[in-house]
Amino acid sequence: MITPRLLVLWDIDHTLLASRGVGREMYVRAVPAAFGIPFVDLADVSGRTELDIIAETLVVHGIEPSDANVARLAQALTESYEAARAELAERGRVLPGAREALAAFAQDLALCQAVLTGNLRAVAYVKLETFGLGRYVNLDASAYGDDHNVRAELVHLARRRAAERTGGSFGRTNTVLIGDTPRDVEAAHMAGARVIAVASGRSSVDELRKAGAEDAISDLVDTTNLKRLLTG
Repeated sequence: MITPRLLVLWDIDHTLLASRGVGREMYVRAVPAAFGIPFVDLADVSGRTELDIIAETLVVHGIEPSDANVARLAQALTESYEAARAELAERGRVLPGAREALAAFAQDLALCQAVLTGNLRAVAYVKLETFGLGRYVNLDASAYGDDHNVRAELVHLARRRAAERTGGSFGRTNTVLIGDTPRDVEAAHMAGARVIAVASGRSSVDELRKAGAEDAISDLVDTTNLKRLLTG
């Protein structure tokens, strides 16, 4: 067996796929289901962990963000996604080049592909399964938004999980985070990882470079260039 020499951590939302409003709709359904009150508004979600988003959304609704209430809304959110798989498949889409890049890199045994996402683990599974992307990544070597509320800590956690499952050793020079927000860039730098920023979300290439991204690209279409950036 070949021991992976490079850990590639993929963000999900607006990096691999776009849900096109389904994410907000899940909160619109989950808040009333969990607490029996009308939905008011959703906290800013860009680049944040779900634990943070849930806590702030509870405050917006006048609900104490206690551990119990956070867990209650998280469960309702998970159930909403499970019930909306067909809707997600119809409204959402895999972003250009994402599937091709995942499939190409999955053939390279020197790479360990995992996800690093703010999504709850169960929600991440729904999204990846719905679009057939889960087969390309090691879900057990990944880190999720209900593992920790600080995104940089998820990088450390993913490294430990990847090392345990592959026998590899992953540090500053051989961990690469691929994401679409300045918060992804910040998390990578805080955790001592390389970052490739993709302007497939709200942030432009220039904005991502100003945030400190060593490499910033417009999309994932050029798989050859992306592999060059990874291995370079």
